[in-house]
Amino acid sequence: MKTGGYNIGLTGGIGSGKSTVAGLFSELGATIIDSDAISHSLTQPGGAAIESIRAVFGDHFINASGALDRPRMRQLVFSDSSARQQLELILHPLIRTRMRTESETAANMSGYALLVVPLLFEKDGYRDLVQRNLVVDCAETTQIARAMQRSGLTEAEVRAIMAQQISRKDRLQRADDLIFNDAGLDNLKGQIAHLHRQYIEAATGTD
Repeated sequence: MKTGGYNIGLTGGIGSGKSTVAGLFSELGATIIDSDAISHSLTQPGGAAIESIRAVFGDHFINASGALDRPRMRQLVFSDSSARQQLELILHPLIRTRMRTESETAANMSGYALLVVPLLFEKDGYRDLVQRNLVVDCAETTQIARAMQRSGLTEAEVRAIMAQQISRKDRLQRADDLIFNDAGLDNLKGQIAHLHRQYIEAATGTD
């Protein structure tokens, strides 16, 4: 059996279905390490990022409970690229450190870990944590509709988020593995089951 963790980087554009895919992998026994969930924990009351955010952005970006005021910060970073970069410089190193630590134990739990990173290709450091890149893909019109329904965002807001991510074409070119999330749940489950078997084999060194 191979030593060390075997990590798969799961990414895709907004609304592609990353959370659904991660949930289905989890049902099969995969360890899921979600960068968004880690980011939320870092910005909760007492989170490791709170005091740095307070120092850079001021008390008015911390709400009464001591957590990041996410709506206020979202509005700022959408309109100010330098503010977004400052926030990313605080959060991404902490997220990567947490993901590395959590993934080190994944081999003992399920054989491999699925690291869910929306900006896997856009931000430095995350690809160093993974052995393969798995992209969830769907039509851009589907992305927009799903994101609007899920998050209550306007089409303009969804397109603004998409503009901060690499293009669909570039994302597909960088993929080692692909999941197409346009053909219903049964089709999706079949693709995931196939990849899960491959990842287990790769992680354990079996054929």
